[in-house]
Amino acid sequence: MKAIVQDRYGSPDVLELTEIATPEPGEGEVLVRVRAAAVNAADWHVMRGDPYLARLSIGLTRPRARVRGQDFAGQVESVGPDVTRFAPGDEVYGNLSWTEGAFAEYVRAPADRVAAKPARLTYEEAAALPLAGMTALQGLRDAAEVRPGQRVLINGASGGVGLFAVQLGKAFGAEVTGVCRTRNIDLVRSAGADHVIDYTEDDFTRSGRSYDVVFDLVANRSLRDLRRTLAPGGTLVLSGGGVFEGGSLIGPMGLIIRTRAASRFVRDRLIVLMTKSDGAGLAALTELAEAGKITPVVERTYPLAETPAAIRHVETEHARAKVVITV
Repeated sequence: MKAIVQDRYGSPDVLELTEIATPEPGEGEVLVRVRAAAVNAADWHVMRGDPYLARLSIGLTRPRARVRGQDFAGQVESVGPDVTRFAPGDEVYGNLSWTEGAFAEYVRAPADRVAAKPARLTYEEAAALPLAGMTALQGLRDAAEVRPGQRVLINGASGGVGLFAVQLGKAFGAEVTGVCRTRNIDLVRSAGADHVIDYTEDDFTRSGRSYDVVFDLVANRSLRDLRRTLAPGGTLVLSGGGVFEGGSLIGPMGLIIRTRAASRFVRDRLIVLMTKSDGAGLAALTELAEAGKITPVVERTYPLAETPAAIRHVETEHARAKVVITV
């Protein structure tokens, strides 16, 4: 099968389209014919071996897993022993750990990290959903416990996670404010935001407005600045850590280490979110998607052979929404 292979750390130039053996599903696994695969921040972090500490897990001198890509959508090709939920031909989507690879014609995945594709979504939209959607869901529903009537601010509202967070905030009955740059204002409004702040014109941390929940997806402001935006008893959720969507280990985690303001969270809740991908998360996303409460937004697609360009775009060009590889 054709796959995007990486044999050393570096820029997107280290990625190569080549032929490798098609995997066989083992016990509890399914083999999926990939139709689309989404690009996540995790892909370029692992591609570069960034941060260096992560190499203790992903490979000291080169990545242990040669193929990048975590989120995918496609059709079941075959199933391994003890798999009864899926059969060949089923339309599915799912999420892999960073040790696997979805930028390929076929991917082998644990059955418990795969779900039936929401019928109302295209393959491209379904591939864009898992990691970014679960990050937004776990940040707002599980960590912040957003309730109707609360005021929620999303810093980084035009990104892959941010657009899901805007939609979920509205689905949970909150008044949602999105922070983005000028060119993305209409996009964030179209996702349902009640208010949009253009960070090139206004500093949301000095506006005098306060919020019950601040969901920071950018890690470009100090904890002192972010806390200034919280209402008494409010919750600040920092997304990121490791190679998960939302930032690297040296992003929001570094804020806690560097900023003395961390010790001042007495009345307020500070939560550093580490996204956990599992079948339960996929089931929740499927239900929300089928109900029309969340719809993935795809900025652009690239064919498999142009995966290096897609990753370069996500890494360096302020990509908005999701970027998807079509196979």
